[in-house]
Amino acid sequence: MALTLQGVTKVSGAETHIHPTDLTLERGGMTVLLGPTLAGKTSLMRLMAGLDRPDAGRILFDGRDVTRLRVQDRNVAMVYQQFINYPAATVYDNIASPLRIKGLASGEIDRRVRQAAGLVRLDEVQLRKRPLELSGGQQQRCALARALVKEATLVLLDEPLANLDYKLREELRAELPRIFADSGAIFVYATTEPHEALLLGGNTACLHEGRVTQIGPTPEVYRAPVDATTARVFSDPPMNFAPVRKSGQSLDFGTGAFPAGPLSSAPDGRYMAGFRPNHLHITRPETDAMAFNAHVAVTEITGSESFVHVDWRPPGGEPARWVALAHGVHEPPLGTEMRVFVEPRHLYLFAESGALAAAAPYATAA
Repeated sequence: MALTLQGVTKVSGAETHIHPTDLTLERGGMTVLLGPTLAGKTSLMRLMAGLDRPDAGRILFDGRDVTRLRVQDRNVAMVYQQFINYPAATVYDNIASPLRIKGLASGEIDRRVRQAAGLVRLDEVQLRKRPLELSGGQQQRCALARALVKEATLVLLDEPLANLDYKLREELRAELPRIFADSGAIFVYATTEPHEALLLGGNTACLHEGRVTQIGPTPEVYRAPVDATTARVFSDPPMNFAPVRKSGQSLDFGTGAFPAGPLSSAPDGRYMAGFRPNHLHITRPETDAMAFNAHVAVTEITGSESFVHVDWRPPGGEPARWVALAHGVHEPPLGTEMRVFVEPRHLYLFAESGALAAAAPYATAA
């Protein structure tokens, strides 16, 4: 069983929300739509659900064309960022509501409500309460259970954990893969957070300005982004970039030549080097690393980690803003010069077109 999008587009006036898109989503699996705000995630999910019709292309379910089928005639369930529950009804009645609309027998309704509640770990006491008597995480579990109880073949989750606090998000993130696996539906989960995609696993489709730039198993997309755009999307903070010339056994950033090390086999030429914030060090690693002189621009301390933003300027070029993710609390004075370090094995090389030319050696070895 599969949901297939063939050349699907969505246009509003002069603005294209979804460029021609081809996707196939299999039942029993999960696809994460990863991209920044306004990348097209919600627009794509609305097309999948039948809330909007594409301006071109077709949507097939198990080979059947459902492009013009109304949403109420599709077996679809959606969970949104905001808790959408009936406040005057009990949690039990909230979950049972779509089954009562279908006119199912009371015994079947009770069986399916309790099965769905068990999947999201809502107990008998919580089922008797009203949604506003529950915690935020339990309210979202109620919304999830109402989606699951329909036994929908397609479940769409549009940033469902965004409004929860950290502890509740982590709790539900850990449980969602189990819930997905147990239900057997096609799940599509939209998020702006790369680490959430990595935690959920499955497949990830990266979106940027209405285009799916890459789709595949989540670890593979993370380790080998097909282009610089996908690399930016699948990195938080976004990947750092610097122009470089590869010549023989050397990498030249305009500030001197560094040994190319594991990238020596890459063809000679001009590239854009990319490296993730967790691979930009503010202290010299024990291994050989390339050193750059930069100036401190901003420091963000999150508690156990610090994001140190620095400006690096190649000779005669435009300054580049890099971000280093450092463990611990670091507060280098703003405007001061500091040395930052990158190991060659952590470098991606992108062609001038943006296409991936060489994946980082550490990623290919993983």
